[in-house]
Amino acid sequence: MSDVLLIYASMSGNTEAIADILEEELTKESISVTRKEAFEVDVSDLLEFNHILLGAYTWGDGELPDEFLDLYDELESISLEGKRVGVFGSGDTAYDIFCGAVDLIEEKVKELHGELIAEGLKVELAPFGEDVEKCKSFAACVIANMKVNA
Repeated sequence: MSDVLLIYASMSGNTEAIADILEEELTKESISVTRKEAFEVDVSDLLEFNHILLGAYTWGDGELPDEFLDLYDELESISLEGKRVGVFGSGDTAYDIFCGAVDLIEEKVKELHGELIAEGLKVELAPFGEDVEKCKSFAACVIANMKVNA
């Protein structure tokens, strides 16, 4: 099976914990995962993969975190046509906009003609209990998409 590029931004470790679960589920299926933090990524890295997972926590009033902004802005320089993308993130329902970063990234993927392969995964703070199962279900959607498009 093909590789997945897993990119995320995490400050408190919540989004990183989601990335951990996703990576674990993918590797159980013998899928090779290249994992990077958003600030380490050159936008051209995305062109080397057909399956990409993008994750970010939501900052302030539904905004992208600083660690993800450069990558987000640089996405304008490429097309995601032919790329299958899943978006995930953590947030806090105490704010008016829950996991707004997920919505912003999904909108950008659509703008750049990428194919969203699963409904955006939104997790309240760190993944525990039911949220762990939500993460596993999201990973299962990614895996199923990869098998269909292998």
